[in-house]
Amino acid sequence: MDLPEGIRLVEDAGRTKNWKRWGPYLSERQWGTVREDYSPDGSSWEYFPHEHARSRAYRWGEDGLLGITDREGRLCFSLALWNGRDPILKERLFGLTGPEGNHGEDVKEVYFYLDATPTHSYMKALYKYPQAAFPYDHLVGENRRRSKIEPEFELWDSGVFDGGRYFDVIAEYAKASPNDILIRVTVANRGPEASPLDVLPTLWFRNTWSWGRAGEGYWPKPRIRQDGEGPLLAEHASLGRFRFAADSGPGGRRPGFLFAENETNAAKLFGSPNGARYVKDAFHEYVVQGRTDAVNPEKTGTKACALYRLTVPAGAGMTLRYRLSAEDEAPKESFGDGFERVFADRIREADDYYSALLPGHLSGEERRIARQGYAGLLWSKQFYHFSVKEWLEGDPALPAPPASRRRGRNRDWTHLYNRDVISMPDKWEYPWYAAWDLAFHMIPFAKVDPFFAKEQLLLFLREWYMHPNGQIPAYEFAFSDVNPAVHAWAAWRVYKITGPRGGRDRLFLSRVFQKLLLNFTWWVNRKDLHGNHVFSGGFLGLDNIGVFDRSKPLPAGGYLEQADGTAWMAFYCTTMLSMALELAAEDPSYEDVASKFFEHFIAIADAINTLGGTGLWDEEDGIYYDHLHVDGRSVPLRVRSLVGLLPLIAVEILSDDVVDRLPGFGKRMRWFLENRKDLARTVAWMEPPGTEGGRGHHLLAIPSAERLVRVLRYLLDESEFLSPYGIRSVSRFHRDRPYVFRLGDKDHRVEYVPGESDKGYFGGNSNWRGPIWFPVNYLLVEALERYHRFYGETLRVECPTGSGQWMDLASVAKELYVRLARIFLPGPGGARPCHAGVPPFEKDPDWRDLLFFHEYFHGDTGKGLGASHQTGWTALVIRCLGKT
Repeated sequence: MDLPEGIRLVEDAGRTKNWKRWGPYLSERQWGTVREDYSPDGSSWEYFPHEHARSRAYRWGEDGLLGITDREGRLCFSLALWNGRDPILKERLFGLTGPEGNHGEDVKEVYFYLDATPTHSYMKALYKYPQAAFPYDHLVGENRRRSKIEPEFELWDSGVFDGGRYFDVIAEYAKASPNDILIRVTVANRGPEASPLDVLPTLWFRNTWSWGRAGEGYWPKPRIRQDGEGPLLAEHASLGRFRFAADSGPGGRRPGFLFAENETNAAKLFGSPNGARYVKDAFHEYVVQGRTDAVNPEKTGTKACALYRLTVPAGAGMTLRYRLSAEDEAPKESFGDGFERVFADRIREADDYYSALLPGHLSGEERRIARQGYAGLLWSKQFYHFSVKEWLEGDPALPAPPASRRRGRNRDWTHLYNRDVISMPDKWEYPWYAAWDLAFHMIPFAKVDPFFAKEQLLLFLREWYMHPNGQIPAYEFAFSDVNPAVHAWAAWRVYKITGPRGGRDRLFLSRVFQKLLLNFTWWVNRKDLHGNHVFSGGFLGLDNIGVFDRSKPLPAGGYLEQADGTAWMAFYCTTMLSMALELAAEDPSYEDVASKFFEHFIAIADAINTLGGTGLWDEEDGIYYDHLHVDGRSVPLRVRSLVGLLPLIAVEILSDDVVDRLPGFGKRMRWFLENRKDLARTVAWMEPPGTEGGRGHHLLAIPSAERLVRVLRYLLDESEFLSPYGIRSVSRFHRDRPYVFRLGDKDHRVEYVPGESDKGYFGGNSNWRGPIWFPVNYLLVEALERYHRFYGETLRVECPTGSGQWMDLASVAKELYVRLARIFLPGPGGARPCHAGVPPFEKDPDWRDLLFFHEYFHGDTGKGLGASHQTGWTALVIRCLGKT
């Protein structure tokens, strides 16, 4: 932390300087979200479509193109563009709604996060803007025409990038001080002819004044104005006074400024009178429609922009410069030599920070992947505002919402009040948090910004997030949905990653542990239906992996006993046990609760292995299955999927040295092992080579060594789970032999589908029936490393199965890391598997080094699928690099 960026992190954490006040916290899609939906039936896509976004004020947030805002989302900056041909001003990213896409919602734009530091002292992103008219109707129509077994129709498929006829628009930000932000926009014409481009750097206030409310977050109407020809002055009751300066454009031409209000054009959308004369879509009307009367000639409003009308020569570039500064931090000269010096300093400091952060043995290509991975992780932070109580009530200044909303979505979460910067899965496709996604985000975050990682994990356990019953909110579509229980694991890993042994943040660990006790109790009370330590839980984040939609009541009644639900709870127990033992080293009061988690794990492990004979284990097949209980029968659902592999992750090691330091816990554990031999069979003990006097380790794990080896035969079989690019979510075995379960007069079928989903379950935009997903792959690889710590060279398996090559489990884990990293690394011909079949990445040198971080990856080819900017959990690839 002695480098300049590290010092800034410490200053921000200590609240001596507010370095993180400004960042990339602007959403990339606010329209079509649940929090903007006031419809009677929860149809969020239809209630607030893209077509409304340019004309209608948002209630709960803002969106923009490569933009920034402050940590409370008060004052926003982003770019708007017009190529002279588009039907609308490009102020935000376009994409298909869930009902429009043949695989659900999907952004239909091309943009990349290139660089970022954790305090956002430097950031860089790229947008590729076609010079032809943007094919809005073509994208909607062609995707609507395609079936679910066909690929999505993407922007590059329309031909708009052919011949290099596009602009590369690069936005860079550098901070001279916490409230002095320098902005540099570079526009490069990649095409063969000169082409026009209007650039509108736009500054506006989020609308907090039109709703008839007062109190926290509802300030008096702010103002942006220009006196004479100088910079803009933006005044806000809580933010203070900021100045926005725009430098001269090419040829020394000074831009003009346009002004309007960030208020709805009600006359256009609803046929009712406008509350303001100059409304939100004024700049579109001025630039695209030529309506000079759409903007305020008095040079004042709550939304303003500079207007540059450029003609960019073929193969050339132009640079535009801006500066947003608090009045008391603004320099006398906005664009002197110091401007470029600040950028040079911040870029050098970013390079120094990552040089120190990344392992020295990484190749240049691996460093590129890591750098863009961290950039995407940091750019995906978003100001998220949602008060469920106010949302259900409606606002005093607007018509009362339909009474049906009181019986609808999230009605049981009226305590929930979110107004924070949060790590998002994808700021366009998923511009709302997802609890289990966020847990995985914090693993790479722990390295690049340990303070933020710990703050986020604590935030979701606070009383204005966590339900009074102990449930952690899932996501805004249904806060009561059940995500896998990974929050404790993330907290434990972050605790260990962010400090050396003996120097870790025990206060953080204690705080999360206390609140996680409430969440654990919720799980036990709500999801162990019969008190037999075998759990259900619903879809548990794996969407369509099951024979049935596990988030809904089962057909013909009955209930499921879930191998994955039970595994998640055993995993939760081992993690809480590890945390309790760590805390007990300095506070013996934790020994009692450590004993509780030890015994609870034993009970769960015994149940999944032996309940009713063999529990959820299938002795004939050698894998775990869900069991359906219906009509008095227990029927194993014989699908080879991650559901049957997840019991492997519930593994932890207790060393005798740790146990001996905790006499209370040790005494209880030894009594239990001696007097409950019916349960103690699930605990293995081994004396590591080189130790003396019977000193050893206890292994807590769901599978015995024999069952572990049997499951690994499937996991490491290239005709089953093992892909060249990681572990598939459903075995390839089911490609030719689908699993069919007949219930009543209907067949329920699971096939191996390695790419995008061929069904509409869960919106159809994700698929757990074959593709490779980083989060579960990462948990399985970590588990193999823990098994190796116990078994060492005494346990070797064939990898791949049938190859004749035998490895210990550490080597198997390394092999899986290598396969996962292979998704992003160029192959022998220079092509990256993640971009397989995308022509611009293969042919255009201005695309070749750019990376999407997709949601999941094709089970056979490694091609990226689903959301294209889900850098959160896919940033786990950073921890897979450098293993060769």
